[in-house]
Amino acid sequence: MPEDIVVTRTLTIPAGELSERFSRSSGPGGQGVNTADSRVELSFDLASSPSVPEHLRARMLERLANRLVDGVITIASSEQRAQLQNRAAARERLAALLRDAAAPPPPVRRPTKPSRGAKERRIAEKKRRSITKRGRGRGGHDD
Repeated sequence: MPEDIVVTRTLTIPAGELSERFSRSSGPGGQGVNTADSRVELSFDLASSPSVPEHLRARMLERLANRLVDGVITIASSEQRAQLQNRAAARERLAALLRDAAAPPPPVRRPTKPSRGAKERRIAEKKRRSITKRGRGRGGHDD
């Protein structure tokens, strides 16, 4: 029986809200590729899930807007030869994606101004550079 996906301490996705589809995979596996349904598509309806708190749902829907189709997020995994390994990989990728989407926004940056000393040092360096450049190219070269 598939287990629940723990995204964060406060968010756990019950296994009953996940939908899995299996299909034939390309890639390694020899002749077994033609017979084994090892590719996994894991789907989760983020928009209507009762296990996602409202404050997180809005943030996650906004951040995952380009990955959602009608509020459903789908992860496909076909890297491994075994179906069980692909199922575990898909669940881990879904958890990581939801974890990143649920992360709080970074703190707002307070704009700062350069100090008076920094401004004076900048102007002094510009004057030194100007004098250095003014000293170049004064002599005419006869070629």
